[in-house]
Amino acid sequence: MNRRALPALAAGMLALLLAGCTGGGSPDESSGPVEGGTLVYATGDAEPTCLDPHVGGNYPQALLATQFLEPLVGRSEDGEIVPWLATEWSTSEDGLTWDLTLRDDVTFTDGTPFDAEAVKVNIEHLQDPDTGSSTGWLAVQQIDSVEPVDATHVRFHLSTPKSALLEVLSQHWAAMQSPAGIARGQEENCRAPIGTGPFVVESWTPQDRVVLTRNDDYVPTNPQGHDGPAYVERVEWRFIPDAATRQAALASGEVHVIDNPLPSDIAAAEGQGIEHIDAPRPASSNRIELNSSQPPFDDPLVREAFVRAADPNPGIESLFHGTAERSYSVLSSVEPMGVSDEELFATDPDGAAELLDEAGWDDADGDGVREKDGVPLTVRFPVSTNQSTAAEQSLFEQIQANTAAVGFDVQLEPVDLSSWYAALAAHEYEAVSAPYTTVGPDVLRILYHSDGTVPAPSGYFANHAMLQDPELDALLEAALATTDDAERADLYAEAQRIILDSYTVLPLYDQQNHFLTKGVTGVEPLHTISTPLLLNAQLRG
Repeated sequence: MNRRALPALAAGMLALLLAGCTGGGSPDESSGPVEGGTLVYATGDAEPTCLDPHVGGNYPQALLATQFLEPLVGRSEDGEIVPWLATEWSTSEDGLTWDLTLRDDVTFTDGTPFDAEAVKVNIEHLQDPDTGSSTGWLAVQQIDSVEPVDATHVRFHLSTPKSALLEVLSQHWAAMQSPAGIARGQEENCRAPIGTGPFVVESWTPQDRVVLTRNDDYVPTNPQGHDGPAYVERVEWRFIPDAATRQAALASGEVHVIDNPLPSDIAAAEGQGIEHIDAPRPASSNRIELNSSQPPFDDPLVREAFVRAADPNPGIESLFHGTAERSYSVLSSVEPMGVSDEELFATDPDGAAELLDEAGWDDADGDGVREKDGVPLTVRFPVSTNQSTAAEQSLFEQIQANTAAVGFDVQLEPVDLSSWYAALAAHEYEAVSAPYTTVGPDVLRILYHSDGTVPAPSGYFANHAMLQDPELDALLEAALATTDDAERADLYAEAQRIILDSYTVLPLYDQQNHFLTKGVTGVEPLHTISTPLLLNAQLRG
């Protein structure tokens, strides 16, 4: 997909952005950082329908929630779980009881104490079907009950052992919110969740911006933070879908941080006073998954044929300008337990054609599309335009052409996020690329265990490959239950081999998570879900 001239609508948006911004022109990059001021963040991710990340649980919610909500624990750069709102933890020998010690000096920004009762309210809120949680619900699914021992000690009783418990509690989809805020009801809490973080939600103007103001009473708890409140007084979080508009605003100095930049703009950033932050998301890689529960991909020969014909490497090289590296694993490169197998995904169009012949698909009509029993080899591929970048959509078009050469009719269907969810819920897809961010290798259980074919309370199910393999299920369950790291790694390696060998997944690259900054210092991604933290950000004078 070629970049075109800035459309009139985008130009209009840019004019409005520049007129309304408080930045006041390009900053002097030689000037040092100052305290105070308004930081402007322009996002290209889909605007959340609810700012409470307990409801649903997608990445745009986490981007914002990172600034005003905090989880119980964090994670260091090398993957070690570290204290946050909880300072210590221990588990029973059978893995069914977890005891957490909480900070005693923290309150929510509405004055409500952060204590064991607050933790109980939050876990129950995530588990309540009326909340409609997905990511957070999966995080706390095995917690059978929450026992507040006293104000600073809480005990989790689990239905089954969960070695990944602390990893998933480090996510912002399971972050702590004020019980009084939750009690207001979902509509009000969606507009302005109340947390313990460095900022407070002041206002939300849909299709425009969310305004955050500094929490001057912030108690430093973030393991990546500094000793004190945030440096900037205010954050304007603007929703600007067009990448060219975001980039122009950044280049002019009217915006300080943008996400989802074009690969060409990342490559051109050097020498322009623009800094690039590359923060691959943890857990799963970006991948195409093939629906093995219905034709034509219920046949493993057809799945392998698609994978052999897809040939994504040239597109990744040309479209991403060196900002993405081909992956051959279902796990992100930041996950140390990932298994990679390049040979398994070698391109072989002749071999793909032979596999389709063997499976009984031929081009009897001579129109280039194979058929079997009068049914064409059609692959419906809904694409979320809110989640797939322009470069990725162009890559899908190349894969569409490559697989057409051996007889597939891939029908790319660009849709908005709600329509994309609806297509998945109705199983109106044969192929899909669905980003999924969590923390740790337990994402394999979420994405490929048979239970993942059953929708969460939000209606979303994560096992889009529709894998239902008892041997795989047993491995993933055993990995969840063990507390032995070496055994856990071995179990996940075996599980990944089954997933890769099934040809239900075509790995592409790490989940792309790039940020460009100008006129600001101290923006850094969390070591949990790689969202940018603005606590340490300072504008340049």
